[in-house]
Amino acid sequence: MTDGTPRTAGPPEPAEPAEKTAAPAETPTELTSLERAALYRSLGNPLRRRILDYLGRHGEANSTVLARELGESSGTTSYHLRKLAEQKLIEEIPEKSRGRERWWRGLPFSHTTPDPAAMTPEEYVAAEHLALLKIEVDTRLFRRAHQEYRGPQGWAQVQRTGTWMTQTDLHEFVRAYQELLDRYSHPDDAVPEGARRVNLRFYAAPDPVGEWEGEPTGP
Repeated sequence: MTDGTPRTAGPPEPAEPAEKTAAPAETPTELTSLERAALYRSLGNPLRRRILDYLGRHGEANSTVLARELGESSGTTSYHLRKLAEQKLIEEIPEKSRGRERWWRGLPFSHTTPDPAAMTPEEYVAAEHLALLKIEVDTRLFRRAHQEYRGPQGWAQVQRTGTWMTQTDLHEFVRAYQELLDRYSHPDDAVPEGARRVNLRFYAAPDPVGEWEGEPTGP
């Protein structure tokens, strides 16, 4: 179902690294619990998120450029760039780097979040903090999708529905969704004319089991 509301444009949302939530049939992550906790803390750090946002939108930058654009010192941005590189969220551009002037670009990123029940307390706290930040971003994005809706041929699209599925059906649907996304996506170095960066979110939540307690469910 498509939907639209009053059309006032909002600010652009951060361009985050591509990330997946848990899909049981996928290969488990190789990261340890400590490494995952460090990753979640990095992705939840406000300045590192802004750095990733800038690299996602502009392709490349060095610490001086980021300091100027983000209102920080070059020493601070240089430190956070190194930390992001340690976690393989960005990489140095060797052909552009000269001496102490190091240029950086974002890296493709995919992470499967494990079952929260299996997390250590430290990992859970870091993951919960990151999840709350994402909910804020996604809420703003949801509002923008409605505000900028211009009909079925416009750039902003809203789809809401509900159906019956088995758990196997749902897992196969998630895999098919990812395959469809891969099919229609273009790499950063081969973006066709007229293309725009599109923010996509996918959620699936089953109706509660047992007596209905007033939750707004369904389409």
